[in-house]
Amino acid sequence: MKKILVLIVTVFLLSGCVKVDEATYIDIIDEALSSKTEIYNTYRSGYKFYLPYGLTIAQNSEYNEVIKNKNEIYYLYIDLIGYLKKTSNDYAENQGTVYSKRIDYDGKSGYIEVNLKNDKYLVEIVYNYAKIEVIVDDYRASNAIANAIVILSSITYNDEILKSLSSENILSYSEENVDIFKTEGRENSNFLEFIQDYDASDNNADVPDYDMIK
Repeated sequence: MKKILVLIVTVFLLSGCVKVDEATYIDIIDEALSSKTEIYNTYRSGYKFYLPYGLTIAQNSEYNEVIKNKNEIYYLYIDLIGYLKKTSNDYAENQGTVYSKRIDYDGKSGYIEVNLKNDKYLVEIVYNYAKIEVIVDDYRASNAIANAIVILSSITYNDEILKSLSSENILSYSEENVDIFKTEGRENSNFLEFIQDYDASDNNADVPDYDMIK
């Protein structure tokens, strides 16, 4: 009965039918992580994940994804090398932020960090060898966190495919790999350069809005 209840809560959480802003950030994360639902609708070479309703893929490049809804742009980065090497997370909670919390669940670790950026919230969540960054208005932070942690926790890696990748591909990816656990000097990261490149070249690109499809 508890598992069924959690599944129902998660479905409502994803569909926006409940006021997630009434829950604390860590409660949202704990609820999503404990649901243990295995649902996938997005497939890539070596991994798959669930994309919540209302979000669409605007662009994907290597192991970077640009994900949009009507309000925000989410930037997803898959740390393939970190997963293959089982990189450890030594994140320490940062008192100089709006919110900072280490995440440890089911043998996986990461963190959530919320910083003020130009009167908006920069939300960063690392979990399951992947990272999502999104800039939101403060009143939408809870919804963004719910979407982000559902995506991150749903990522399932295919070891057989990953291990069969050619050495050339692994080397190429390795050269551009960034440490998603590093919190210093983020302004110089390859990940944020990818964000800037996308914003400059595709800011006016048409993205399908599935909410408008009858």
